[in-house]
Amino acid sequence: MKTFAELLDRLLLTPSRNGKLMLIAAYLRETLDPDRGWALAALTGAVDFPAIKASTVRSLMADRVDPVLWTLSRDFVGDTAETASLLWPEPEPAPAGPPPTLSEVVTSLSQVTRAGASQVLAGLLDRLDTPGRYALIKFATGALRIGVSARLAKVAFAQAFNVTVDDVGEYWHGQSPPYLPLFAWANGTAPPPRTDLLPLFRPFMLAHPLEDEAIDLGDYVAEWKWDGIRVQLVHVGGETRVYSRGGDEISSSFPEIAAALPFPAVLDGELLVRGSHQGGETGGAASFNALQQRLGRKTVSKAMLAEAPAFVRLYDLLIDGGEDLREHPWTERRIRLEALIPRLDAERFDLSETIAAKDMEALAEIRAGARDAAIEGIMLKHRQSPYVAGRRAGLWYKWKREPLLIDCVLMYAQRGSGKRSSFYSDFTFGCWNGDPDAGAELLPVGKAYFGFTDEELRFLDRHVRQHTVAKYGPVRETDRSLVFEVAFDSVHLSKRHKSGLAMRFPRIHRIRHDKPAHEANRLEALRALVT
Repeated sequence: MKTFAELLDRLLLTPSRNGKLMLIAAYLRETLDPDRGWALAALTGAVDFPAIKASTVRSLMADRVDPVLWTLSRDFVGDTAETASLLWPEPEPAPAGPPPTLSEVVTSLSQVTRAGASQVLAGLLDRLDTPGRYALIKFATGALRIGVSARLAKVAFAQAFNVTVDDVGEYWHGQSPPYLPLFAWANGTAPPPRTDLLPLFRPFMLAHPLEDEAIDLGDYVAEWKWDGIRVQLVHVGGETRVYSRGGDEISSSFPEIAAALPFPAVLDGELLVRGSHQGGETGGAASFNALQQRLGRKTVSKAMLAEAPAFVRLYDLLIDGGEDLREHPWTERRIRLEALIPRLDAERFDLSETIAAKDMEALAEIRAGARDAAIEGIMLKHRQSPYVAGRRAGLWYKWKREPLLIDCVLMYAQRGSGKRSSFYSDFTFGCWNGDPDAGAELLPVGKAYFGFTDEELRFLDRHVRQHTVAKYGPVRETDRSLVFEVAFDSVHLSKRHKSGLAMRFPRIHRIRHDKPAHEANRLEALRALVT
């Protein structure tokens, strides 16, 4: 546990990507099994202890520290784990024996029940110093937030053992912590884990944003970028699984899709739901809001299956039968995909059509007119591109439609995490439900935590502190004085929000120092943009 705590501490203090890679790679090389596997699982969010929650930590602290001191300290520090690790009283007498190893922690927390969680966690905390307690709480509650993504961890793994990132991504899925077969392969002491016996996830190919690149449309094919969720369907050994872009299995949320692929294949596409009418430019696809009603559900009712039937608009074919096509050019994979379509249920699958345009200027005009509920922009794919994991320069580009803009008023703020734990950086904003000069209410319409510079973040943090009118735990309510110009991709009707509206991908576009709050937009202006 001590070396893991040291790793977390150094990662928190290392802002550069290369610096983080070096630290993780060194840890993976120098730490023995199974501790390094459990650390890798923690870094990638693949470990979970259901009995341990943040409330467990707060309950422990309530029994050991004056509640006023805890509240003041937590508010100042901005992080529960850090505050608890600093305030945890030293046990008397000091426990005998060494601090627990990471694998010992896993064994203890995996077996504990909700009723016994506090006692077990307290016993482990008593055996650690301050950095160890911080690491333990972060590990146990699954809230590391140290700027390490799953992708970064895979790159570090590749660097640690001099293997390719593509191979790491290929063999990673299907393995469970502490990843002993993966480490054995990387060390050269065992063959690669098998990936052809189970319906396992393959890493997606991703696109770079199109910015100033000079594109010859003769070398690329254009197709719509649909506004659903990217999915992969894998059928192996009589079983079909549906995976999200992050590699999470979502078959139970979309059982009709999993049941619709009856033969061996790996397909890449966009998961959408049918609109209230068929035909039209989107081929019956509804807005993302309709799809969102089904996301995250472990079971789906018959009524929901009927009201929001799902289908997949196919982009690519990775494996056809037992033949891996990923090294083949896009043109060949497309021909094979088109030949496969007649074998699929037309209610559950269709083909993402290409866009005919003579040059980029003509394509820009087509894109400018695409303000459809299910269209997010345009994809440009090099005709000779293989299907490779991640983003590769020059192969695929995404050209998203211009964002919508609206002026909103800052309402609430909350501190961020990690490097932002000392700053108010998560902002909730609203629009007027009528005429503000006539006493109209301001209703929340969205929340954003990016889109501003470091200098603007310091200004916003200072503004929140100086204009707070009420506190609700970690949330501060501000006076209605600051206006944001908010950019977003689309807005949908929503029964879950008081305003009746939900924004898609809101972000702070700019701070409107020049605009008084009463001139911010009204809900009717936002409602007019509903797709």
